[in-house]
Amino acid sequence: MESIDLQNVIESILFVSGEPVKTSRIAAVLEVSEEAIEEAANGLRDMYSFGRRGIRLVKMDDSLQLCSSPEYADHIRRALETRKPPQLSQPALEVLAIIAYFQPVTRVYIEQVRGVDSAYTIGILADRGLVEACGRLSVPGRPVLYRTTHIFLRTFGIESLGQLPELPPVDNSGEDREGMQNAIQELRERERMTAAADNGRQSSGGGRVRNDGPGELAEPGGPAEPNESVEPGKLP
Repeated sequence: MESIDLQNVIESILFVSGEPVKTSRIAAVLEVSEEAIEEAANGLRDMYSFGRRGIRLVKMDDSLQLCSSPEYADHIRRALETRKPPQLSQPALEVLAIIAYFQPVTRVYIEQVRGVDSAYTIGILADRGLVEACGRLSVPGRPVLYRTTHIFLRTFGIESLGQLPELPPVDNSGEDREGMQNAIQELRERERMTAAADNGRQSSGGGRVRNDGPGELAEPGGPAEPNESVEPGKLP
């Protein structure tokens, strides 16, 4: 399949899906290598960006998705009578930062770091699709483990967890607490910068904009169970 044809097929798949589509799935369907899909996707992304098109191709971990260009978010909201998503509160950002940096983690671990009950805040983040349950820790009581989602990556304008701001080791020292607060502040700035793009996802069957977040694409069932031996506070 010629390169331009490959780009056209990828564009069509992502437009109709309206959800993040795994690179491996597209490669399997088209019977080409994942490297070829990534190369074609990079070409599409550059074409949209340099041509100042109304859509963008976003890479999130191992998945691809089409969304509207952030500079046109205000026009989209007015035309479709949608509202800006509310920004995260400071407690929500604290919980989200802990999950992002030390995932998979339990609620008890989060509360040990913060020093306060965090069940309600975790529920808010889960409702917004920023975090999700990903199994249970193999200890008495089998507490739920939490991790971030594709929506988290898109909301903060990053492609993978490796692009998070560097965080020093966290202990009880004032310097390390300051490092965590600096990381939280940077996450807030990233959220503000990419909030407009969060409104502009293409939906299935004709490019209608929706405000709900993407789920796991085309693969039935819930999140995969993690390795039971994984300890909270360790990056997968």
